[in-house]
Formats: sequence, C-alpha cells, structure tokens
Amino acid sequence: MIVEIKVPSPGESITEVQIAGWLVANGQQVNTDEDVVEIDSDKATLSVAAGAEGKITILVEEGTTVAVNSVIATIDTEAKGTDSEKIPPLKTQRAEKADEPAKKTSPAKEKAIEPLKTNETTPINLHISPLAKKLMDVNQVTETELINFYKNYRVGKKDVEFYLENKNQAPSGKPVAQQFSNSWTGSREGKSTNMSPLRKKLAARLVSVKNETAMLTTFNEVNMTPIMELRKKYKEAFIKKHDIGLGFMSFFTKAVTEAMAFFPQVNAQISADQIIHFDYVDVSIAVSAPKGLVVPVIRNAEMLNLAELEMAIKELATKARDNKLSLEEMQGGTFTITNGGVFGSMMSTPIINPPQSAILGMHNIVERPIAVSGKVEIHPMMYIALSYDHRVIDGRDSVGFLVKVKELLEHPERMLFGSRPPEEILLGL
Repeated sequence: MIVEIKVPSPGESITEVQIAGWLVANGQQVNTDEDVVEIDSDKATLSVAAGAEGKITILVEEGTTVAVNSVIATIDTEAKGTDSEKIPPLKTQRAEKADEPAKKTSPAKEKAIEPLKTNETTPINLHISPLAKKLMDVNQVTETELINFYKNYRVGKKDVEFYLENKNQAPSGKPVAQQFSNSWTGSREGKSTNMSPLRKKLAARLVSVKNETAMLTTFNEVNMTPIMELRKKYKEAFIKKHDIGLGFMSFFTKAVTEAMAFFPQVNAQISADQIIHFDYVDVSIAVSAPKGLVVPVIRNAEMLNLAELEMAIKELATKARDNKLSLEEMQGGTFTITNGGVFGSMMSTPIINPPQSAILGMHNIVERPIAVSGKVEIHPMMYIALSYDHRVIDGRDSVGFLVKVKELLEHPERMLFGSRPPEEILLGL
C-alpha cells in the first residue's frame, strides 16, 4: 500500500510553503509517528510526521516551494526501507572506535580522554542539522558532551594526513578576525538565494508599518543598580525556590503590565475606524531564531509573577531557537518587548509589530557617570525606547508610560503596590 505525505495547512490564508529540510534519507525505513520533514511558512516552521510505517520515497528536494496539500513523499507500507542512514547511539560508536583501525578517509581517533567536567548549562553555539539534533535528543547527548568528546582526542599522524588531504574543503581554524581579513579572493562573482517565506512575510510587514502608521519613538534611561542588587541578593534563593534563574526580561515585562494600568492607550489597537481596548496584556517577546525574527506571546502577562514570567519566557525562547513554536503561540499579542542589548546595541528605534500600537526596546547596560543627589556616581545604565503609533497614542501617554516603566524598574518594590510608593500605602495616602 502506498501512503502519500501531503503538505498540511499551517494556517488560514497560507497557500504555499517551503521544504526546509528532510529529517530522513530517501529510501529509509520510517515509523508512523516519526517526524520526516520540516516545512517553512510565513508564520512558523512545522514538522510533519510520516503517518505510516514503511519505506519512504522523497519526491521534492529541500528548498523547493510547494503548494499546500501537494504530495511531497510516499511511503510503501509493504516494503522494507534501508537503515543505512540511521546512525547508532553515540555510546556504541565510541566503543567501536576504540578498536577500529584508522582509515584514510577519516581522522584517526587514537585515544579518547575523559571528557572535561563542564557545566551542562554553558551556552555553546553550534550549527547542528535537524537530523543530528534529533539523534542527540534520542541518545540524550548535550552539546557540551559533544564538544568535550571531540576536543579531547589525541591528534595523531593520521589526523594530520586527513587534514592535509581535505583542508581545502574544511573550514579554517584561524581566529575570526584573521579569517575575515584573508577571506577575500578578488573574485567579482556573487550568488543569490531565495528568501524564505518567513523572511518574505517579515519584510512585507515591516514595510507596511513604515508606510501605514504614524510611528514615533521616545527615549529614556534606567538606572539598573536596584534590579542588579536585587538579583545578586536573591539569586541563589530564587533558583532554589523556583528552579529557574532571575533575568532582566521578567522585570521589564512586569513593569510594562503595571504601567499599562495608568496608560491603557498603549495597550490598544486600531481596527478599521475603531480603537480596540483590551482588559488583558498579552506580551510578545521578540526572539532571534535561526530562520528569522519571531515574536511568541505570553498570555495574560499581567496575572503572572516574576517566576512565572521567567518560566514562560524561557519556554518560548527555547521553542523559538529549536523551531518548535506553534502558530497559536505566535498569534495575538497586544504589546511587544525586544532586547537589542544582547547583541550590544546602545540605542535603536524598534519597529512596531502590527497590529499593535507600541513596542519597548531594551539596550545594553553600560556603566556611566550620573548625578545623584548633587554628586557624580557611576551606575549601570540602560537606554530604553518606546516606538508608538501616534494615531492611537498621544505624546503625553507615550512619554508618561515610559517614565512609569523607568520608575518601576528603579523602584522594583512598587510593582507590588499598584505602582505606588509603599510609604503612601502605609500612611493611607
């Protein structure tokens, strides 16, 4: 029996997608629930399961744009596919490599040294293919283990010979700056690549925002000393209690939701000739994913405490970087926060995420001299920016909102008292 694998509809109004990558090889044996292909739409990257067990025949190459509901592969349930592309668990490979003689076509692994004891949470930027990532997940292998395993091999004669034979194909081991300075060959050639559906959609939306909104940006700066001292004081206790680290994004999200109680217009949107006001705050968090910028949404952020916000942010960010976000997790949103500071940005004018009316931009934290009570002191400072649609939000509301966010961040205890000073609550003022 031949079973067809068709492109599912990623959502309304989407008529075509792009084959992002096959997770299996042509002719391979697949299982019913096994993910076999990833597809890119203008909203998300989705995985498609086989739907049947048998031998798969791939009909469409990676990078091809195909229509929704078109057939991209077939599965012969009565045939037995090959296992040649399936890689055995890494533990088995390690045991085999210890006794296997070195081959000319691969580097010799003469002796495996005990992996270094490295913190499992240490971030390592590796470019891992979907198939390799899946294999790592199945065998519960971390990026740190992989790095340490190869890093501690003893380099022998065969390894050097392999390098000499393949150095023209292998990436250079020189420092990045040296690679850059020596990478130009004097060639006048160039190459073009197709824009992904996500990039096309992003480009169209950004252009429409510039053309269809009255966008302005207002700036302010925040003394981050109170928050940094608070994090330093309660860092260990917070992790022990909630099993998650305390970052800056949760403070900013909480401050935004509290400030909107005073300036609800910032949380409004234009729909035709009407302005829609929301009784909730769904905060979109801009995340730089492998295939472009995505903005997953934290629902009812106004009801969450710092720990709950941290967990929600971590979950969405992880899904975004692994291309596992669903359409539902990216739809909606009444306000957006973007953090250019993680890339070193000092100041920027973020672009509104339509149909929203405002976006808050965070930037890097730099120690600067400021005047405090008539004295010059050095404090960690951050510039913040609010881009807003002047058709919905007046200058008074935009500036007032940003000042309120600044006030709450510099006095984080006020986030518990409706943005009022605790002493006023005590005195009944």
